[in-house]
Amino acid sequence: MLDSWAVPKLATPLNKVARVLKSKAIKPDQVSLFGFFVGMMSVPALAFNLYGLAMALIIINRICDGLDGALARLVGPTDRGGYLDITLDFIFYASVVFGFALASPVNALPAAALVTCFMGTGSSFLAFAIMAQKRDITNIRLPNKGLYYINGLAEGTETISFLIAFCLFPQWFPILAYSFCAICLVTTMTRVYGGYLTLSE
Repeated sequence: MLDSWAVPKLATPLNKVARVLKSKAIKPDQVSLFGFFVGMMSVPALAFNLYGLAMALIIINRICDGLDGALARLVGPTDRGGYLDITLDFIFYASVVFGFALASPVNALPAAALVTCFMGTGSSFLAFAIMAQKRDITNIRLPNKGLYYINGLAEGTETISFLIAFCLFPQWFPILAYSFCAICLVTTMTRVYGGYLTLSE
């Protein structure tokens, strides 16, 4: 929901850094992999209740996620890079939630519920992107994305915000996780309904 507002705001600083990376002959896939490995270090940090460290690692991961796309647009995007980017993103999101389950037994059930809801948002997003590409449906709202980003309440900006909130208020993780579950469920339902209607035309 907030991506259409946040993405343009971040474009200028990301593009500036991307130009520096390009001058150093750094590849978009390298940025994706670096960000992924840094982000995955948040899982053991969470397991040991190092929430400040985990939050920093999560933020670095998300910055790299923006940088790889900005850099790809400068050097030329590839299907390989787009595939790597989205695959690592979904693994990262689920792994961070798993990290909170490791942090406390109280978090296990809400974490499991949230990962289940991620399956709904992720599958509805990816399935429509495949069909949109087959039908040459263009994304007017976010034209620079490699895949068609079907909108919803839970997009990248909302997900990042909740991951940071989990780290800032770990004692509230169950409440926050169930709240985000509700948002993800609404997103999944609207995407399935909207996608079904669109593909029926």
